[in-house]
Formats: sequence, structure tokens, C-alpha cells
Amino acid sequence: MAAHAAAPARRQFSTHGWGLPVLVGISYGLYAPVVVRDGGPLAWSQFWIGLISAVVLAVAIHTLHRYGRRLRRELHAVAWGALAGIALGYLVSLSGKSVFSSSMLGLITCGVVTAATFYTFYTHEDAVGRPAPY
Repeated sequence: MAAHAAAPARRQFSTHGWGLPVLVGISYGLYAPVVVRDGGPLAWSQFWIGLISAVVLAVAIHTLHRYGRRLRRELHAVAWGALAGIALGYLVSLSGKSVFSSSMLGLITCGVVTAATFYTFYTHEDAVGRPAPY
């Protein structure tokens, strides 16, 4: 019998789950005020638009990346497509374009991203929906 108990496993701190979402969120948050500004003077409202946009997109990407695997591959692909379509449609709407053009570009983006992610999920999962072993 050992005189000591096994040391509890330490969880490694990793930025893998937050690295890419934060990078994409910061890029998006920096670009959104530029679209709103359109060459005019800087304003605090543009700062808040950028900050809120960055945080919302980063959290949405992280959440979908972390918990989206619980969905079936079809719904998982649609969720990624919807996120991409909404993000791009929002940027287009900030530029002052019509609602129709921003909606159509968002829907087209949603369709393309959904098809691409579905193909990726379909080719990397087995018939039950589990990730294929590498």
C-alpha cells in the first residue's frame, strides 16, 4: 500500500479554444467602425459598435466551436453558415446598403458556408456522426 495518494491531475491552461475566436473578433471589431465611419469623424458610438461586435462574434464562435459538436452534422453546418451569414450581413448593413442587398449577401454566404462545413463534417465523421479517428 502506498503511503501517498495520487496527485490530482492538473488541467493545462490552453488558449486553443479562445485564440482564434478572439483574433477573429478583434479583426471584426476593428473593421466594423471603419465601415460605419465612412471617412467621417471619429465618434464614441463607433467605438461601442466595434467593441460589442467583437465580443459578440468572439463568444459566438467560441460557443459554437465548443458546444456545436453536440448537434447533428446538418444542424452543426447550418449553425456555422448562419453565424457567417449574419456576421457578413451585419457588416454590409452598417455600410448603409439596402436591407435587401445585405440580406441577400448574408443568405448567399450562409448557403456557401453551410455547404462547405457540411462537406467537411460529412467527410470527417463516421456513419453515426462521431469524429473519425486519425
